Amino acid sequence: MATQLKPVSGDTPIWQGRTDVGERGDTRRLFNVVREIDTLTETPASGAPVLLGFASDAGVKRNQGRVGAAEGPLAIRRALANLPAHDIACLYDAGDVICDGDALEAAQQALADAVRRQLDAGAQPVVLGGGHEIAWGTWQGLRAHLDAQGDRSRVLILNLDAHFDLRTARPGTSGTPFDQIAQACESAGLPFDYACLGVSRLSNTASLFERANALKVTYVEDTEMQDRHLDERLAQIDALIADVSHVYLTIDLDVLPAPVMPGVSAPAAYGVPISVIEAIVTHVRRSGKLRVADLAEYNPRFDPQGTGARVAARLAYRLF
Repeated sequence: MATQLKPVSGDTPIWQGRTDVGERGDTRRLFNVVREIDTLTETPASGAPVLLGFASDAGVKRNQGRVGAAEGPLAIRRALANLPAHDIACLYDAGDVICDGDALEAAQQALADAVRRQLDAGAQPVVLGGGHEIAWGTWQGLRAHLDAQGDRSRVLILNLDAHFDLRTARPGTSGTPFDQIAQACESAGLPFDYACLGVSRLSNTASLFERANALKVTYVEDTEMQDRHLDERLAQIDALIADVSHVYLTIDLDVLPAPVMPGVSAPAAYGVPISVIEAIVTHVRRSGKLRVADLAEYNPRFDPQGTGARVAARLAYRLF
């Protein structure tokens, strides 16, 4: 079964870093402001960022990918710990949902429950993966939160990804979450507002493009996601956001070029520059409609220099 919200503290503390003794001014780093909480008994401050981890390899393994993403949440936290706090007064850490073996569906439900609790408390969840099967859990948590309020307004699913993840085979994998969401929306009579930016034509079969077209997915290929296209992309995103009430942002780190993000199951030969991805993340956060976000597929086993961890931490930081 899935272990729900296991604390990250243990024999080797994760939240630790440099202390600038004797320096003037504000020298706080994230490890100074983070607070680990038990969300079953403690409530974060309204509007505060809350980290959740999803330690899962099951979806990647089912999808015939390189396993190791289950180790991602702790590695990203380590990279976050020593970053300067600046205007972040408090960051909460609600621990990890751990997928035990192949018990993926139970882990996704546990993640959904955890996300819903944070949203119900008025917090802003940022979920660290784990494979992109994280998306099915995150979305279910957001949907449960909105359903409890009787809110059937439109939700934009904005995926920064080299892959559509619209595979139709079951059981679910890291390659099926958005098809699962599409089916859930159809069953509930809800619109499926899905935009996938950064798609690699060489990483998706013709059948996946056909599926995307059948579902009327908005997508942009990686060749149209370079620095010179940024203004056009931000205007496109603004138009998408204008038509919805809520945004779920999901970032598959394999959208980045392999030299920038080597630690993923499927490194990108071309990819989207981090300058573009970071600008989009910041732009979406500032829209006022972002409700939940996650980062997927970071795999420290293939990141010996820790480059990818620092990149993932940088993007997570922008979400705070």
